[in-house]
Amino acid sequence: MPIAQSATIVRDALTIIPFEEFDMSIFDRYELFVPERSRKELALLRWALVIVFSWFGAMKFTAYEADGIAPFIGHSPIMSWLGMFGVQGQSYLVGVIELSTAVVLALGAFRPLSSALGALMSAATYFITLTFFFTTPGVGEPTAGGFPAISAAPGQFLLKDAVLLAASLVLLLASVQPKNERLGR
Repeated sequence: MPIAQSATIVRDALTIIPFEEFDMSIFDRYELFVPERSRKELALLRWALVIVFSWFGAMKFTAYEADGIAPFIGHSPIMSWLGMFGVQGQSYLVGVIELSTAVVLALGAFRPLSSALGALMSAATYFITLTFFFTTPGVGEPTAGGFPAISAAPGQFLLKDAVLLAASLVLLLASVQPKNERLGR
């Protein structure tokens, strides 16, 4: 179905439905249906991030990964200065940062300050990689009409970092809350 036809169907459906008659107060009570964060859920986020940073960080020491990240770094106003180290050198530096983030996140399971620092390092990493979404050529998919239709690579590859940023921020917020609030007391 063409996009124009789909848009017409949606527009017509919205004009038929009287939204003001719907009881939207359910959204006011939403927090009652969301369980408190538990230590197990936070541990799941932490160790998932540790795995991602360990794996990706180790990959930065391969020529394959160095060549893969070079275009992202080269088009980034934030990171393009790393080009002075060469393709493999910039990849080594990013790898060291990612492996350091993994170590600090892992230590954060035992030390609150490390937890906050690791989560902050993780959040900063994913914030920076999300900026690549706007600076890397090829994010918009021309065969689908261009942006906001995004390509599988690099578009969808970069957009998934929004979830990793969210996980990092959840862990960061949980790390800086007083202990009694973290445990749901």
